[in-house]
Amino acid sequence: MTSGQAPDFVTEIHVISVYFPREEQMYALFTWKISFTMDEVIIILSEDEDLCCDTALNDSSVLCVEVKENVVQDRPLSAQALEEDLVVTFSKRAEVLPHARYDCPLYPFTRAEYVKSAPIDSNHQFCEQCYCYVCDKLASLCPLWRVNEECHCNSHQRSGTWSRLRNSADLGHLLAFDFSLSDVDSKLQLAERLLGSFRKELQVEFSCFVRGKMLSDNKRLRPHMNGLVHDYTPVYECVTSFLNKAERQEGKIAAIMCLGAAKDFSSHYQPSGIVLSKCPKANAMEAIRILLQRVMISVQRLMVMSDLPSDFIHKLQRFALCLNMPVTVGNTRNSLCVRPWDDVLLVSVLKGQNVTGIRKQRSKKDILAEPISVVLMRSELLQSQCRYRELCRYLCVVIQTDNSTLFKEMRDLVALFMCMEGDFSLALSEVSIAAPRFSPALFRLYLRIFETATAPRVHISPQTPFDLPGAEWGPIQGAVPLRRGELVKFALRVQRCCAAVNADAQCWSDLLTIVNNPRDSPSALPEPGPEFLNDVKTLSLEILNQGVGLWTNIQIPKFFLEVNPDHALLLLVTAALMLRILSGPLNPMLHVIQNFKDNPWVLQWLFQNLSLYDQDSNLIQSIQQELGIIGDQASPVPLEHHSPPRPSTSPVVWDHTYCNPVSVQTVCPKGAVPAMIVPT
Repeated sequence: MTSGQAPDFVTEIHVISVYFPREEQMYALFTWKISFTMDEVIIILSEDEDLCCDTALNDSSVLCVEVKENVVQDRPLSAQALEEDLVVTFSKRAEVLPHARYDCPLYPFTRAEYVKSAPIDSNHQFCEQCYCYVCDKLASLCPLWRVNEECHCNSHQRSGTWSRLRNSADLGHLLAFDFSLSDVDSKLQLAERLLGSFRKELQVEFSCFVRGKMLSDNKRLRPHMNGLVHDYTPVYECVTSFLNKAERQEGKIAAIMCLGAAKDFSSHYQPSGIVLSKCPKANAMEAIRILLQRVMISVQRLMVMSDLPSDFIHKLQRFALCLNMPVTVGNTRNSLCVRPWDDVLLVSVLKGQNVTGIRKQRSKKDILAEPISVVLMRSELLQSQCRYRELCRYLCVVIQTDNSTLFKEMRDLVALFMCMEGDFSLALSEVSIAAPRFSPALFRLYLRIFETATAPRVHISPQTPFDLPGAEWGPIQGAVPLRRGELVKFALRVQRCCAAVNADAQCWSDLLTIVNNPRDSPSALPEPGPEFLNDVKTLSLEILNQGVGLWTNIQIPKFFLEVNPDHALLLLVTAALMLRILSGPLNPMLHVIQNFKDNPWVLQWLFQNLSLYDQDSNLIQSIQQELGIIGDQASPVPLEHHSPPRPSTSPVVWDHTYCNPVSVQTVCPKGAVPAMIVPT
């Protein structure tokens, strides 16, 4: 406003200072220059910081402004006053809000590092808004305000000892976990309350256990038998009930409850006396060992499976290292040395940036080595998140520390996880490592995945039953079914190197089902000519006898599939079945033969070739006998007996069935048995 001009209106400014007992925050005071006109209001922050530089003001949570009691309003302003930017026309005494005792504006406070024997000077005096710094209660309600050896009236925020007492009162059981007030949230507060009630209940049960019961009180024993009986069972059941409650809570709460309970019961002992029951939970030391193992397993799972911050995990680990564990527990304490998911080495391995699992830090080496329990849990979590490629990288790099057999079985599943990722080509290159150790159920699982490009929606582990009854299957993103020739080559390779798969009738039945019913062909294949059947037989035996016992030596040439690929693959698998039958019995055989019901000419071809090498027909008779046993229940496949064609006496047979004539050697003369597939 211009000089000599009165303000258009009068504004009232109130300055309020609030004390929050749990939040020690300082608020700066500002002065304002306010200019008024008829059309606008401009507020300019003052550059005068003299008040803020006053140390005494900064230390206080309340500022009282001295004002005059006699206020004159609407008085005429002098010319000098009219030239000022800000004119105070009204003020009133500041209201004193709740504050810590050391910030009281009415009574002076004398600071000392830690004096609790008696009040210092006038520190015991307080106004009605003074709070106790330790108890966080009104000073009038503090039970230890001026009690000797506990004088809370001398407490203040600049003393480390008083601050620790305040934290102890606020944090309770959480103080042992090295938490600060800023770490405490509603979840941790709930855990602390539950631990407090549990500790009271546990103390009562343990006191009764230590006192024991007189042996004569047991009516089943003789009256003259006296002594104290110490049965830990009620204490064990009390702890077990609390751990059950903890495991139903959210990650943070459950971890604090389990480890907090472990700290309480791990210090228990077995008094000298009589132990009647041989149950482990009746003896304190045995029961403590069992309970500690359960706690460590639960917390370890929370560290891996829950989304816990890394700093929270580190505090849990430091707390566990300070527990008073008996010698019988063994290495259980170290089971919580688990890497958080944001660990530098673990992240680099999962992302494919580190393929060795070793990270050098100056002169030290950090090696990715974890117990098998952690490996299995990481596998479970990564599968639930469909992070199969990262799981394969982890399993190929991590070093197990306690169970090499189970880890090897887990490592054998890498090819299966690559299938679920949709990378069938890489899976086929990896499967050769584990193929000799395949179970029949795992082989059939691979067959279904490769044929349909679908995968089960379940968690896979070495303990998983691979037949997966009732499991839900779904398409694999980005995957296409394996070509029929590659699928047959995979199956024949596994049967060659895995004795369990080669001896299982169901594995043969599943493979025959695939080749008897091609995806892009009708259910039945027309019977080819005799020349085609004879030539395919010769080529099939050559293919199957390549490098017996070796994984990579079964190769199906392109010309073999040029004319009738479906017929050729069906006869190739049937020829492999013939060699399998000649090497030993395959039961139940009827289940295998029923796969030829849509193509009976293939079954006839099989029996004709079997008769060339099995002169006594003992095996054929046993098959016919098996068919006759249940012939009343199921109609057997009709067999027409024909004289087998006489094999050529020429050592060379020219194959005119395919586009390019190929010279092939006659495999076996009449009556000779071809080379057998001998699984390694």
